[in-house]
Amino acid sequence: MINIISLISVIGVTVGTMALVVVLSVFNGFEDLIKSTYNAFDPDIKITPEKGKTFVVDEDQRFQNVKKLAGVEVFCEVLEENALIRYDDKQYIGRVKGVPDNFAALSGVDSMITNGKFALHGENKEMAVMGRGLAYFLSVSLNLVEPLVIYVPKRGQTAMVNPRSAFNRKYIFPSGIFSTQPEYDKQYVIVPLDFARDLLDYQNEATAVEIKVADGYSMNEVETELEEMLGTDYEVKNRYEQHEVFYKVMQSEKWYIFLILTFILIVASFNVIGSLTMLIIDKKEDIVILRSLGSSLKTIRRIFFLEGWMISLIGALAGTGIGLFICWLQETFGLLRLGQSGSFVVDYYPVDIQMLDVLGVFATVLAIGFIAAYYPVRYITRKYVTTETK
Repeated sequence: MINIISLISVIGVTVGTMALVVVLSVFNGFEDLIKSTYNAFDPDIKITPEKGKTFVVDEDQRFQNVKKLAGVEVFCEVLEENALIRYDDKQYIGRVKGVPDNFAALSGVDSMITNGKFALHGENKEMAVMGRGLAYFLSVSLNLVEPLVIYVPKRGQTAMVNPRSAFNRKYIFPSGIFSTQPEYDKQYVIVPLDFARDLLDYQNEATAVEIKVADGYSMNEVETELEEMLGTDYEVKNRYEQHEVFYKVMQSEKWYIFLILTFILIVASFNVIGSLTMLIIDKKEDIVILRSLGSSLKTIRRIFFLEGWMISLIGALAGTGIGLFICWLQETFGLLRLGQSGSFVVDYYPVDIQMLDVLGVFATVLAIGFIAAYYPVRYITRKYVTTETK
Protein backbone atom coordinates (compact mmCIF):
# COMPACT_ATOMS: atom_id res chain seq x y z
CA MET A 1 0.00 0.00 0.00
CA ILE A 2 2.87 2.38 0.79
CA ASN A 3 4.42 1.71 -2.62
CA ILE A 4 1.05 2.37 -4.30
CA ILE A 5 0.69 5.68 -2.44
CA SER A 6 4.26 6.62 -3.40
CA LEU A 7 3.49 5.82 -7.05
CA ILE A 8 0.38 8.02 -6.87
CA SER A 9 2.54 10.79 -5.39
CA VAL A 10 4.99 10.53 -8.30
CA ILE A 11 2.14 10.60 -10.82
CA GLY A 12 0.57 13.64 -9.11
CA VAL A 13 3.84 15.59 -9.14
CA THR A 14 4.48 14.53 -12.75
CA VAL A 15 1.07 15.70 -13.98
CA GLY A 16 1.36 19.00 -12.09
CA THR A 17 4.84 19.69 -13.46
CA MET A 18 3.78 18.77 -16.98
CA ALA A 19 0.76 21.11 -16.75
CA LEU A 20 2.96 23.99 -15.59
CA VAL A 21 5.44 23.51 -18.44
CA VAL A 22 2.74 23.18 -21.11
CA VAL A 23 0.51 26.03 -19.92
CA LEU A 24 3.40 28.49 -19.48
CA SER A 25 4.73 27.59 -22.94
CA VAL A 26 1.31 28.18 -24.50
CA PHE A 27 1.04 31.54 -22.71
CA ASN A 28 4.47 32.44 -24.07
CA GLY A 29 3.32 31.43 -27.53
CA PHE A 30 0.25 33.66 -27.37
CA GLU A 31 2.34 36.49 -25.93
CA ASP A 32 4.82 36.27 -28.82
CA LEU A 33 1.96 36.07 -31.32
CA ILE A 34 0.28 39.19 -29.92
CA LYS A 35 3.59 41.04 -29.76
CA SER A 36 4.34 40.17 -33.38
CA THR A 37 0.98 41.54 -34.54
CA TYR A 38 1.49 44.73 -32.52
CA ASN A 39 5.08 45.02 -33.73
CA ALA A 40 3.87 44.98 -37.32
CA PHE A 41 2.24 48.35 -36.73
CA ASP A 42 3.93 49.91 -33.71
CA PRO A 43 7.39 51.44 -34.04
CA ASP A 44 10.27 50.52 -31.76
CA ILE A 45 10.18 54.05 -30.32
CA LYS A 46 7.54 56.75 -30.64
CA ILE A 47 8.15 60.43 -29.86
CA THR A 48 5.17 62.72 -29.19
CA PRO A 49 4.97 66.30 -27.87
CA GLU A 50 4.50 66.67 -24.13
CA LYS A 51 2.15 69.60 -24.75
CA GLY A 52 -0.04 70.24 -27.73
CA LYS A 53 -1.02 68.01 -30.60
CA THR A 54 1.48 68.72 -33.36
CA PHE A 55 5.05 69.98 -33.73
CA VAL A 56 7.41 70.88 -36.56
CA VAL A 57 10.39 68.56 -36.74
CA ASP A 58 12.51 70.73 -39.04
CA GLU A 59 12.35 73.70 -36.63
CA ASP A 60 13.94 71.75 -33.77
CA GLN A 61 17.69 71.15 -34.13
CA ARG A 62 17.49 68.31 -31.63
CA PHE A 63 15.74 66.12 -34.19
CA GLN A 64 18.62 66.64 -36.61
CA ASN A 65 20.84 65.09 -33.95
CA VAL A 66 18.32 62.29 -33.48
CA LYS A 67 18.55 61.42 -37.18
CA LYS A 68 22.34 61.15 -36.86
CA LEU A 69 22.17 58.88 -33.80
CA ALA A 70 23.88 55.55 -34.47
CA GLY A 71 21.03 53.49 -32.99
CA VAL A 72 18.39 55.10 -35.23
CA GLU A 73 17.96 53.15 -38.46
CA VAL A 74 14.67 54.62 -39.76
CA PHE A 75 13.22 58.04 -38.87
CA CYS A 76 9.60 58.76 -39.87
CA GLU A 77 7.38 61.78 -39.32
CA VAL A 78 3.71 60.78 -39.09
CA LEU A 79 0.46 62.71 -38.94
CA GLU A 80 -2.66 61.10 -37.46
CA GLU A 81 -6.22 62.34 -37.10
CA ASN A 82 -9.75 61.00 -36.80
CA ALA A 83 -11.80 61.22 -39.98
CA LEU A 84 -15.06 60.18 -41.59
CA ILE A 85 -14.33 57.65 -44.31
CA ARG A 86 -16.90 56.91 -47.00
CA TYR A 87 -16.87 54.26 -49.70
CA ASP A 88 -19.76 54.09 -52.12
CA ASP A 89 -22.89 54.46 -49.93
CA LYS A 90 -21.29 53.38 -46.62
CA GLN A 91 -19.37 55.48 -44.11
CA TYR A 92 -17.38 54.87 -40.93
CA ILE A 93 -15.41 56.88 -38.38
CA GLY A 94 -11.78 55.84 -38.68
CA ARG A 95 -8.29 57.23 -38.29
CA VAL A 96 -6.09 58.58 -41.06
CA LYS A 97 -2.35 58.06 -40.67
CA GLY A 98 -0.08 59.98 -43.02
CA VAL A 99 3.34 58.36 -43.43
CA PRO A 100 6.45 59.03 -45.56
CA ASP A 101 7.69 56.72 -48.30
CA ASN A 102 10.16 54.93 -45.98
CA PHE A 103 7.36 53.78 -43.62
CA ALA A 104 7.53 50.22 -44.99
CA ALA A 105 11.13 49.99 -43.74
CA LEU A 106 9.99 51.00 -40.24
CA SER A 107 6.93 48.78 -39.77
CA GLY A 108 5.92 45.32 -40.85
CA VAL A 109 2.55 46.32 -42.27
CA ASP A 110 3.69 45.40 -45.77
CA SER A 111 4.13 41.80 -44.55
CA MET A 112 0.57 41.77 -43.14
CA ILE A 113 -1.15 42.52 -46.46
CA THR A 114 -4.03 40.07 -47.03
CA ASN A 115 -5.36 41.58 -50.24
CA GLY A 116 -3.75 43.81 -52.83
CA LYS A 117 -0.31 45.29 -52.10
CA PHE A 118 1.33 47.90 -49.90
CA ALA A 119 1.60 50.93 -52.17
CA LEU A 120 1.21 54.60 -51.30
CA HIS A 121 1.71 55.82 -54.88
CA GLY A 122 0.32 54.48 -58.13
CA GLU A 123 0.37 55.76 -61.68
CA ASN A 124 0.23 59.53 -61.14
CA LYS A 125 -2.07 59.13 -58.15
CA GLU A 126 -1.86 58.69 -54.38
CA MET A 127 -3.09 55.46 -52.83
CA ALA A 128 -4.09 54.17 -49.39
CA VAL A 129 -3.71 50.95 -47.44
CA MET A 130 -6.50 50.15 -44.97
CA GLY A 131 -7.24 47.69 -42.18
CA ARG A 132 -9.29 44.59 -42.83
CA GLY A 133 -11.96 45.50 -40.26
CA LEU A 134 -12.47 48.93 -41.80
CA ALA A 135 -12.59 47.43 -45.29
CA TYR A 136 -15.23 44.97 -44.05
CA PHE A 137 -17.43 47.72 -42.59
CA LEU A 138 -17.21 49.76 -45.80
CA SER A 139 -17.44 46.73 -48.13
CA VAL A 140 -14.32 47.85 -49.96
CA SER A 141 -13.37 45.92 -53.06
CA LEU A 142 -9.97 46.44 -54.64
CA ASN A 143 -11.29 45.16 -57.96
CA LEU A 144 -13.53 48.22 -58.38
CA VAL A 145 -12.41 51.71 -59.28
CA GLU A 146 -14.38 53.53 -56.56
CA PRO A 147 -12.17 55.79 -54.42
CA LEU A 148 -12.33 56.34 -50.68
CA VAL A 149 -13.71 59.73 -49.67
CA ILE A 150 -12.17 61.14 -46.49
CA TYR A 151 -13.78 64.00 -44.57
CA VAL A 152 -12.20 66.00 -41.72
CA PRO A 153 -13.44 69.22 -40.05
CA LYS A 154 -11.71 72.38 -41.19
CA ARG A 155 -9.31 73.75 -38.60
CA GLY A 156 -10.22 77.02 -36.88
CA GLN A 157 -13.86 77.06 -38.00
CA THR A 158 -16.54 76.39 -35.41
CA ALA A 159 -19.82 77.25 -37.12
CA MET A 160 -20.97 77.18 -40.71
CA VAL A 161 -24.29 77.92 -42.38
CA ASN A 162 -23.61 75.21 -44.95
CA PRO A 163 -22.42 71.98 -43.24
CA ARG A 164 -20.64 70.88 -46.41
CA SER A 165 -18.29 73.84 -46.21
CA ALA A 166 -17.23 72.87 -42.69
CA PHE A 167 -15.29 69.84 -43.91
CA ASN A 168 -12.24 69.19 -46.02
CA ARG A 169 -12.75 66.35 -48.47
CA LYS A 170 -10.25 64.36 -50.50
CA TYR A 171 -10.40 61.24 -52.67
CA ILE A 172 -7.91 58.39 -52.63
CA PHE A 173 -7.88 54.90 -54.12
CA PRO A 174 -7.21 51.83 -51.90
CA SER A 175 -4.28 49.67 -52.98
CA GLY A 176 -4.20 47.02 -50.25
CA ILE A 177 -5.77 45.66 -47.08
CA PHE A 178 -3.70 44.67 -44.02
CA SER A 179 -4.57 42.57 -40.97
CA THR A 180 -2.88 42.95 -37.58
CA GLN A 181 -4.65 43.70 -34.29
CA PRO A 182 -8.45 44.30 -34.42
CA GLU A 183 -8.01 47.74 -32.82
CA TYR A 184 -5.87 48.73 -35.82
CA ASP A 185 -7.77 46.78 -38.45
CA LYS A 186 -11.08 48.46 -37.77
CA GLN A 187 -9.95 52.08 -37.83
CA TYR A 188 -6.69 52.82 -39.68
CA VAL A 189 -6.18 54.09 -43.22
CA ILE A 190 -2.52 54.65 -44.13
CA VAL A 191 -2.02 57.44 -46.66
CA PRO A 192 0.97 59.45 -47.98
CA LEU A 193 2.18 62.14 -45.57
CA ASP A 194 1.65 64.99 -48.07
CA PHE A 195 -1.91 63.80 -48.69
CA ALA A 196 -2.64 63.87 -44.93
CA ARG A 197 -1.13 67.33 -44.49
CA ASP A 198 -3.13 68.73 -47.38
CA LEU A 199 -6.32 67.11 -46.03
CA LEU A 200 -5.76 68.48 -42.52
CA ASP A 201 -4.57 71.96 -43.57
CA TYR A 202 -1.04 71.50 -42.26
CA GLN A 203 2.20 72.61 -43.86
CA ASN A 204 5.02 70.58 -42.29
CA GLU A 205 3.59 69.58 -38.90
CA ALA A 206 3.61 66.07 -37.46
CA THR A 207 1.83 64.44 -34.54
CA ALA A 208 4.64 61.98 -33.82
CA VAL A 209 8.05 60.74 -34.88
CA GLU A 210 8.41 56.97 -35.20
CA ILE A 211 11.81 55.32 -35.02
CA LYS A 212 13.18 51.90 -35.86
CA VAL A 213 16.18 50.87 -33.78
CA ALA A 214 19.17 49.60 -35.72
CA ASP A 215 20.31 45.99 -35.34
CA GLY A 216 22.83 45.51 -32.57
CA TYR A 217 21.43 48.34 -30.44
CA SER A 218 19.22 47.97 -27.38
CA MET A 219 15.79 49.58 -27.62
CA ASN A 220 15.98 50.70 -23.99
CA GLU A 221 19.43 52.23 -24.43
CA VAL A 222 18.35 54.18 -27.52
CA GLU A 223 15.22 55.33 -25.66
CA THR A 224 17.37 56.62 -22.79
CA GLU A 225 19.63 58.52 -25.21
CA LEU A 226 16.62 60.11 -26.91
CA GLU A 227 15.14 61.19 -23.59
CA GLU A 228 18.42 62.88 -22.68
CA MET A 229 18.64 64.59 -26.09
CA LEU A 230 15.02 65.80 -26.27
CA GLY A 231 14.50 66.73 -22.63
CA THR A 232 11.06 67.24 -21.10
CA ASP A 233 9.45 68.79 -24.18
CA TYR A 234 8.77 65.38 -25.71
CA GLU A 235 7.51 62.03 -24.50
CA VAL A 236 9.56 59.04 -25.62
CA LYS A 237 8.03 55.55 -25.40
CA ASN A 238 9.27 52.16 -26.57
CA ARG A 239 6.90 49.64 -28.11
CA TYR A 240 6.00 48.10 -24.73
CA GLU A 241 5.33 51.44 -23.04
CA GLN A 242 2.95 52.33 -25.87
CA HIS A 243 0.69 49.52 -24.58
CA GLU A 244 1.95 49.37 -21.01
CA VAL A 245 -1.34 48.35 -19.38
CA PHE A 246 -1.97 45.58 -21.90
CA TYR A 247 1.47 43.99 -21.46
CA LYS A 248 1.21 44.20 -17.66
CA VAL A 249 -2.18 42.47 -17.72
CA MET A 250 -0.82 39.77 -20.03
CA GLN A 251 2.11 39.10 -17.68
CA SER A 252 -0.20 39.10 -14.65
CA GLU A 253 -2.47 36.49 -16.25
CA LYS A 254 0.51 34.26 -16.89
CA TRP A 255 1.71 34.36 -13.30
CA TYR A 256 -1.81 33.99 -11.88
CA ILE A 257 -2.10 30.74 -13.82
CA PHE A 258 1.34 29.75 -12.52
CA LEU A 259 0.22 30.34 -8.91
CA ILE A 260 -3.04 28.40 -9.41
CA LEU A 261 -1.23 25.38 -10.87
CA THR A 262 1.41 25.63 -8.15
CA PHE A 263 -1.35 25.48 -5.53
CA ILE A 264 -2.72 22.33 -7.22
CA LEU A 265 0.80 20.91 -7.12
CA ILE A 266 0.99 21.66 -3.39
CA VAL A 267 -2.25 19.75 -2.86
CA ALA A 268 -0.84 16.83 -4.86
CA SER A 269 2.26 16.88 -2.65
CA PHE A 270 0.16 15.93 0.38
CA ASN A 271 0.43 12.38 -0.97
CA VAL A 272 4.17 12.62 -0.28
CA ILE A 273 3.46 13.53 3.34
CA GLY A 274 1.03 10.62 3.63
CA SER A 275 3.36 8.05 2.12
CA LEU A 276 6.34 9.17 4.22
CA THR A 277 4.27 9.14 7.41
CA MET A 278 3.06 5.61 6.76
CA LEU A 279 6.59 4.51 5.79
CA ILE A 280 8.13 5.89 8.98
CA ILE A 281 5.49 4.23 11.18
CA ASP A 282 5.83 0.95 9.27
CA LYS A 283 9.63 0.94 9.64
CA LYS A 284 9.79 1.69 13.35
CA GLU A 285 11.26 -1.69 14.19
CA ASP A 286 13.95 -1.31 11.52
CA ILE A 287 14.74 2.13 12.89
CA VAL A 288 15.18 0.65 16.37
CA ILE A 289 17.67 -1.86 14.98
CA LEU A 290 19.62 0.88 13.19
CA ARG A 291 19.69 2.95 16.37
CA SER A 292 20.98 -0.07 18.29
CA LEU A 293 23.75 -0.48 15.75
CA GLY A 294 24.84 3.10 16.37
CA SER A 295 23.03 5.13 13.68
CA SER A 296 22.21 8.65 14.76
CA LEU A 297 18.73 10.11 14.51
CA LYS A 298 20.09 12.63 12.01
CA THR A 299 21.23 9.83 9.70
CA ILE A 300 17.86 8.08 9.90
CA ARG A 301 16.02 11.30 9.17
CA ARG A 302 18.26 11.92 6.19
CA ILE A 303 17.34 8.49 4.77
CA PHE A 304 13.60 9.19 4.91
CA PHE A 305 14.05 12.77 3.76
CA LEU A 306 15.98 11.74 0.65
CA GLU A 307 13.37 9.10 -0.14
CA GLY A 308 10.58 11.67 0.13
CA TRP A 309 12.47 14.22 -1.93
CA MET A 310 13.22 11.52 -4.50
CA ILE A 311 9.48 11.26 -5.19
CA SER A 312 9.36 14.96 -6.09
CA LEU A 313 12.60 14.75 -8.09
CA ILE A 314 11.37 11.82 -10.19
CA GLY A 315 8.03 13.58 -10.71
CA ALA A 316 9.75 16.83 -11.65
CA LEU A 317 12.07 15.15 -14.17
CA ALA A 318 9.29 13.05 -15.69
CA GLY A 319 6.80 15.96 -15.79
CA THR A 320 9.33 18.33 -17.35
CA GLY A 321 10.31 15.76 -19.96
CA ILE A 322 6.70 14.92 -20.86
CA GLY A 323 5.74 18.61 -20.92
CA LEU A 324 8.61 19.50 -23.26
CA PHE A 325 7.73 16.54 -25.49
CA ILE A 326 4.07 17.66 -25.72
CA CYS A 327 5.18 21.20 -26.54
CA TRP A 328 7.50 19.86 -29.24
CA LEU A 329 4.67 17.79 -30.74
CA GLN A 330 2.35 20.82 -30.76
CA GLU A 331 5.01 23.09 -32.24
CA THR A 332 6.00 20.55 -34.91
CA PHE A 333 2.71 18.88 -35.85
CA GLY A 334 0.03 21.28 -34.50
CA LEU A 335 -2.04 18.68 -32.65
CA LEU A 336 -4.54 21.13 -31.10
CA ARG A 337 -6.31 23.50 -33.47
CA LEU A 338 -7.87 26.90 -32.77
CA GLY A 339 -11.34 26.31 -34.15
CA GLN A 340 -11.87 26.17 -37.88
CA SER A 341 -9.05 26.92 -40.29
CA GLY A 342 -8.81 30.61 -41.14
CA SER A 343 -10.94 31.79 -38.19
CA PHE A 344 -7.93 33.06 -36.23
CA VAL A 345 -4.55 34.60 -36.95
CA VAL A 346 -3.01 31.13 -36.53
CA ASP A 347 -4.65 27.73 -36.98
CA TYR A 348 -2.95 26.00 -34.04
CA TYR A 349 -2.21 26.84 -30.41
CA PRO A 350 1.15 28.65 -30.47
CA VAL A 351 3.93 27.33 -28.24
CA ASP A 352 7.14 28.99 -27.13
CA ILE A 353 9.41 27.07 -24.75
CA GLN A 354 11.47 29.42 -22.59
CA MET A 355 14.16 27.71 -20.55
CA LEU A 356 13.90 30.22 -17.70
CA ASP A 357 10.27 29.19 -17.22
CA VAL A 358 11.19 25.51 -17.37
CA LEU A 359 13.96 25.98 -14.80
CA GLY A 360 11.59 28.03 -12.63
CA VAL A 361 8.99 25.25 -12.72
CA PHE A 362 11.62 22.62 -11.91
CA ALA A 363 12.94 24.66 -8.96
CA THR A 364 9.39 25.29 -7.68
CA VAL A 365 8.56 21.58 -7.74
CA LEU A 366 11.77 20.69 -5.89
CA ALA A 367 11.09 23.40 -3.29
CA ILE A 368 7.57 22.06 -2.69
CA GLY A 369 8.99 18.54 -2.50
CA PHE A 370 11.58 19.71 0.02
CA ILE A 371 8.92 21.14 2.32
CA ALA A 372 6.62 18.14 1.82
CA ALA A 373 9.44 15.75 2.82
CA TYR A 374 10.94 17.88 5.60
CA TYR A 375 7.80 18.26 7.71
CA PRO A 376 6.80 14.58 8.19
CA VAL A 377 10.40 13.47 8.70
CA ARG A 378 11.03 16.03 11.47
CA TYR A 379 7.63 15.73 13.14
CA ILE A 380 6.93 12.00 12.88
CA THR A 381 10.44 10.88 13.83
CA ARG A 382 10.40 13.19 16.85
CA LYS A 383 6.96 12.01 17.97
CA TYR A 384 7.21 8.27 17.32
CA VAL A 385 10.74 7.14 16.60
CA THR A 386 12.47 8.80 19.56
CA THR A 387 9.78 7.43 21.89
CA GLU A 388 10.19 3.89 20.60
CA THR A 389 13.99 3.97 20.84
CA LYS A 390 14.18 5.21 24.41
